[in-house]
Amino acid sequence: MDTSKHTELVNHAWSVADLLRGDYKQSDYGKVILPFTLLRRLECVLEPTRDKVQAQLERFKNNPGIDPSGFLKRASGQSFYNTSDYTLKKIADDPAHAATHLNQYVAGFSENAREVLEKYEFAQQIKRLDGANLLYKVIGKFADLDLHPEVVPNHQMGYLFEDLIRKFSELSNETAGEHFTPREVIRLMVNLLIAPDKAALNLPGPIRTILDPACGTGGMLSAAEEYIKSYNKDANVEVFGQELNPESWAICRSDLMIKGQDPDHIAFGNSFSDDGHKNEKFDYLLANPPFGVEWKKVKEEVEYEHNALGDSGRFGAGLPRINDGSFLFLQHMISKMKPVQPDGSGGSRIAIVFNGSPLFTGAAESGESKIRQWILENDLLEAIVALPDQLFYNTGISTYFWILTNHKDKAHKGRVILLDARDYWVKMRKSLGDKRKEISNDQIADITRLYGEALSVAADPDHPLHGKVKVFQNEAFGYHRITVERPLKLRFELTEETLAALEASKPVQKLAEKDQLVKALRPLLGTTWSTKNEMLDALISAVAETGLLWPSSTPFAKAVRDTIGVRDPEGEVQKLRGGAIEPDPELRDYENVPWVENVEEYLKREVLPHVPDAWIDHDKTKDGYEIPFTRHFYVYKPPRPLTEIDAELKTLESEIQELLAEVAS
Repeated sequence: MDTSKHTELVNHAWSVADLLRGDYKQSDYGKVILPFTLLRRLECVLEPTRDKVQAQLERFKNNPGIDPSGFLKRASGQSFYNTSDYTLKKIADDPAHAATHLNQYVAGFSENAREVLEKYEFAQQIKRLDGANLLYKVIGKFADLDLHPEVVPNHQMGYLFEDLIRKFSELSNETAGEHFTPREVIRLMVNLLIAPDKAALNLPGPIRTILDPACGTGGMLSAAEEYIKSYNKDANVEVFGQELNPESWAICRSDLMIKGQDPDHIAFGNSFSDDGHKNEKFDYLLANPPFGVEWKKVKEEVEYEHNALGDSGRFGAGLPRINDGSFLFLQHMISKMKPVQPDGSGGSRIAIVFNGSPLFTGAAESGESKIRQWILENDLLEAIVALPDQLFYNTGISTYFWILTNHKDKAHKGRVILLDARDYWVKMRKSLGDKRKEISNDQIADITRLYGEALSVAADPDHPLHGKVKVFQNEAFGYHRITVERPLKLRFELTEETLAALEASKPVQKLAEKDQLVKALRPLLGTTWSTKNEMLDALISAVAETGLLWPSSTPFAKAVRDTIGVRDPEGEVQKLRGGAIEPDPELRDYENVPWVENVEEYLKREVLPHVPDAWIDHDKTKDGYEIPFTRHFYVYKPPRPLTEIDAELKTLESEIQELLAEVAS
């Protein structure tokens, strides 16, 4: 690419900002510059076939019953066309009628091009610019911008548009965080997604399809296409996407139109409730969905598909919490993987960006746990790669790549790679929002190489790889959620407090003679008993001496035991009917025991040395899956010596005293 020409084109388009300054906020410049850049590119692309389109239009003038759009597209040689006689140059030469003529010009475009401009709210921008007496000046600027394909090829036009998008993203941190994924993150993600298929991509004329169901402005789709083309310039790459934000959808669709791809491949709407690519399958799928976004708005549609279609739908594995739809995106993508054929062909690869939550959130048998279980038991998870924090514009939290495939090689079947890339970063010269770190080109190459090595040694889980890679069997992430019980131990005492608690209990409150009962027990205040039977004998005798009958209901007996009884480690062990030991709910604990371990052996080793009277209630055991990434890479760091800390505190104290002395003087 001619970098000087590229810079000249970007600066020419960006120079329109000088006209907008004062009438537009900086963050709104893109609402003018991006659609006008698109408009000028479309005009330049269509220029050679304008006469053919007009001639074809003339043929259908007297045949109103026939839709000419297909014929007009063929005449234009593109997936879009324009039937107007206007050009930006003609419109700029008549300032008084610029708004009217520009609206007529836009109306002459085919519906797919017109729809993109509508999502930019282009008609409102025309009105606003005209009201500020800027419209003809802006049109004139773009009429002089030479974007003909022979001057600016499709790939270079893509870079130009991407650079303009980046400039606007950097003007507004909110926009950047919502609609823009850092370029180096995309490059690394695409590397890990596609690199294992390098050999197949080098074959003559490969055909590949790519989907991003949360495509934003299309950066990931562009990078994936570029990556494949770098291996084989003759590869046929088709990109598909879906986006909910109107402006981002318009930008992505514009990018495809500019590059000569089919803009109809980018669907508008919510991927969960309005799947824009139903029943379609893709070779590669990648996404950076919004972190922790609730799916309440599409709850009805998602739950219906889950309940009615089960495994034949997209969400059969399970439903996550309502406030985090991350796993819905992943299940949606998995449903669009190509099946593996008997001859070994077919199959797909997935890469998605998550925060840490999908790794472990959700207890055993929760929706998240069931989804992890389904993914691992179907052997779809190839790897998880931990990234540095402060890498994204709108969040400083740590993030992870999940890489999935349904055609693992033989050596890697039943295994998952964990790769720790958290230390692979360099500090940015200037922060952008929450983004203070970036991954350098050399580090991208190092991580990609390390990932390739990990794939090659997946059959050897004990193989050391610089301490940054660990390989586990799928079963290693399964666990039994055991309930550890301890006996309820009580001593019994009648005090003002325990008597008041007994009096306030529901069974006593229902008694007609409750006041007499309490009065009969008062002489026993201050008495303690070691066993429940001793306590009951004393209480029953005291009540009988006053001529009252001791209530025989089970709720009353329980109320007496629970209010007069006081927890005591040395107290009497309470028994249930039948003689079983009664567990103390306040001492109940839960442990996650890996599937590879025997739970009773775990109890003996980890629990009984500390609480010898504990046991497992096997009826309450649940199975779950989690991926405790940080635990597997935890390195113990001993605390600093106290003498070192003490010396540091004394130094700081001296510095503070000196500063206070300076202030006082």
